[in-house]
Amino acid sequence: MGIIKYLSTEDTECFIFDDFLINQIKEGVVVEPKHNEDLNKIIKEHFSGKNMVYVSNRVKSYSVNPLIYAETEAIPNLVAIAMIPKTDVMRKNAEYERNFFDKPYEIFDTLTEAMTWVQSILEKESSQQTAGKS
Repeated sequence: MGIIKYLSTEDTECFIFDDFLINQIKEGVVVEPKHNEDLNKIIKEHFSGKNMVYVSNRVKSYSVNPLIYAETEAIPNLVAIAMIPKTDVMRKNAEYERNFFDKPYEIFDTLTEAMTWVQSILEKESSQQTAGKS
């Protein structure tokens, strides 16, 4: 489960692993549809043909346009989102944003808890795909 690649852009730091990525948006960024284009590009490049989970490690203060979640949800192999908010305000925002995403979306206190959930989601998806092929 070691890191495969690290990407840093003007707006984000992204840690890419085999079956998931951990994204850390930088301070003051407003997450808009263009960020979905960047995310989709990363997912196509690194997770082509396999399911993956997006993990948002919210350690900085930034804003999210919740309407982007409809586009995010449309990424076919993105099966779930895990949020790890640093503050109560960030948690409230994540809880609100959950209303705009219709795939598994959970909020955690620690990265360790999120990783346990990520693995269970991926195992569940894998077993459902295997059952569907039988």
